[in-house]
Amino acid sequence: MTETADPLVLDFVEWIAREPRAYSEVIGTWKTSCPRLTIWEDAADRGYVAREAIAGFGLIVTATEAGEKLLRAHGRIA
Repeated sequence: MTETADPLVLDFVEWIAREPRAYSEVIGTWKTSCPRLTIWEDAADRGYVAREAIAGFGLIVTATEAGEKLLRAHGRIA
């Protein structure tokens, strides 16, 4: 069965997959006041992105294996 993906979640995971992002950059760029647009939360809950603490840098957000698999399945990365 093919998983249906929200286009905004795909965009978000693709943006993260290009390079690890600082957590503050992710929240600043993708925050929304609309409770129906839970892009960051949806991607994290589905295991497409993960937060990791890096000494001297702080929290970063990266695409997980599941996130990269999602992108490949939708033709977003080779």
